[in-house]
Formats: sequence, structure tokens, C-alpha cells
Amino acid sequence: MHCSIQIYPYRLVFRKPAGTSRGVYLKRDVWYIYLTSNDYPGRVGIGECAPLPNLSCDDFADYETRLRECCDQVEQQGVLDYELLRNFPSALFGLETALAHLRSGHFAFNDTLFAQGEQGIPINGLIWMGSYESMYRQIEQKLASGFHCIKLKIGAIDFEAELELIKAIRKRFSSDVIEIRVDANGAFSKESALEKLKRLAQYDIHSIEQPIAAGSWGDMAQLVQQSPLPIALDEELIGVNDLSIKQQLLDTIRPHYIILKPSLHGGIYGGKEWIDEANRRDIGWWVTSALESNIGLNSIAQWCATLNNPMPQGLGTGGLFINNIEMPLQLRGSELWFTNEE
Repeated sequence: MHCSIQIYPYRLVFRKPAGTSRGVYLKRDVWYIYLTSNDYPGRVGIGECAPLPNLSCDDFADYETRLRECCDQVEQQGVLDYELLRNFPSALFGLETALAHLRSGHFAFNDTLFAQGEQGIPINGLIWMGSYESMYRQIEQKLASGFHCIKLKIGAIDFEAELELIKAIRKRFSSDVIEIRVDANGAFSKESALEKLKRLAQYDIHSIEQPIAAGSWGDMAQLVQQSPLPIALDEELIGVNDLSIKQQLLDTIRPHYIILKPSLHGGIYGGKEWIDEANRRDIGWWVTSALESNIGLNSIAQWCATLNNPMPQGLGTGGLFINNIEMPLQLRGSELWFTNEE
């Protein structure tokens, strides 16, 4: 397929500071690609390439130059070279979804009930890091909005205060009513992790993401074996793009879950590989967005809807940025809906 690809950088601005274990985000740089082809006259395919600073394996200083090289290669060959793009997951995701948009002719890429506007995707309510008071207010808002699953980012304030937050939720709601997930983003030390997991386990926690820093497979494997809580891997998957190494990681650590972010974990192509390998090992999984604009969020949601995973997914709500891109996405209670652009 002969095609032409244009690149447009865009700076997203957060409505309020977004606290993470890697600092506070105030702005977010992304690159949109516009793909056209004579094979699809009158159409354009739009994709979002969104590496996360200090986290993505393709957070290159010369990102746009490298992205241009990838786009030039697609223009010359007319196809995506998945093997060539393995180590550039955010570019792969943007190109994959731009092609899907071009071929379908609309933002509903796949024939699903979600794409038809007939079914929503259940999602977790994300509680951002902050003071005890700010996190408690967020929890109150999520519960009032009807969320049945909340995810708390922990590791930013005193652990005892974080336990008090969780204890307060459990006093009001049992695990049958509210599912609690926590995400440590690697904040626990290897020495203290197990004891902290034991204390968290008192409160019927669904799972904990990345309790210790990524890169220590042996330590993580031991923690998985000893933990009273199911452990999910997130950062551990970043930069693991070769299929054989994915298999080695899962065989070594044997996590209870893996969490897939297409922009970070290999695009849709790499995400499918992770899912296939997890399924072969009876490892659970769910899909999460990674602070993309509505362009990327919709692309992830369209793919997610084809996977038929009944668990609450980690998709955004489209409300993070003051200058987001308008898309037919809508939050209804604790579900993300595609309102069908027609």
C-alpha cells in the first residue's frame, strides 16, 4: 500500500498536577501521525505516539527524528515491519492504530458491542498520589460516582497513612462491594516488601502492581511465591520486547497478573504476544491506558473491547487534560462508552 505520513507534535496540559512515583506531571508531549493513501481516497488514519518520560523504553531525546525514520520506512515498504518496530512500542502503536482508522474509515475500528455504542467497558477508578486528605476526597468522589473497583497509587505518603485510607474504605465497604487494587510503582524495598504485603492483605486487596522495582527477576519471583497478595507486573514488562525474553520473564517470575499498556508494552502486536503467553501459563491480565489523549485512549478501548475480558480495565476517562482531543467517548458510572459518532 502506497501511503504518506505526516507528524504533528502536540502538548497536552493536565487539569491538575498528576502525582506519580516518578514525580508530578503538569504537561505531556505526544505526536499524532496522519496517514493517507490512494487506496483509501478521502480518508485519513490518525494515530497517537505517546512515550512516557523517564519510563518508556523509547523515550528518546531525538524522538521525532526517530519517529520520522519509522514513518519513512512504512511509506517506502507500504507495510508495518513489526520486528523492526519491536523496540519502538509507542511508534508501533501509533502506526498500527492509524492504519486501523484508515481502513475502517471511522474511529470504531472493530465490530464490537462497544464500537456500536451498545456496551460499555468496566474500568477502575484511579486515585492519584497526594496527601491523605486529597486521596480520601478522590475516593469519596469515585464511590459516589458508582465505581465498584478503585486503584490506589501508593508509595508517595507515609505507608501507615496509606493503610489508614484502605482501612477506612473497608470499614464502609466489603470486598464484595468494592474491589481495591493498589499500585506501588516499585516503591517498596526488597527488605520491607513482604511485611508490607502482609499488612495490606488484611484488607482484602485484589492485587498489588509492581511492589518492588523492575529488573530483579529473582527477587520478584521469590516475592510472588511468598506473597499473601496477588502480584501484577507493569514496569517489569517495559523494554521486554523480544518474544523469547517475554517467555523467560513469565516462566521465571510467574506473576498472578500482567498489566498491558500498548504504548509501553509493544503496541497491539506486542500486547497480543503478552496475552497469548500469559494465557498459556494461566496468568491473568488486563489492559491499561498510559496518560494518552482521547485519540490513544479510544484506540486502546477499541482493541480492549475485542478481548472480552470481564475484569475492570485500567482505561482513562478522557478528563485529564484541559486541551484534550474531542472523541465520542463518555464515562457512564464506572464504564467507558463509545457513543458512536454517527
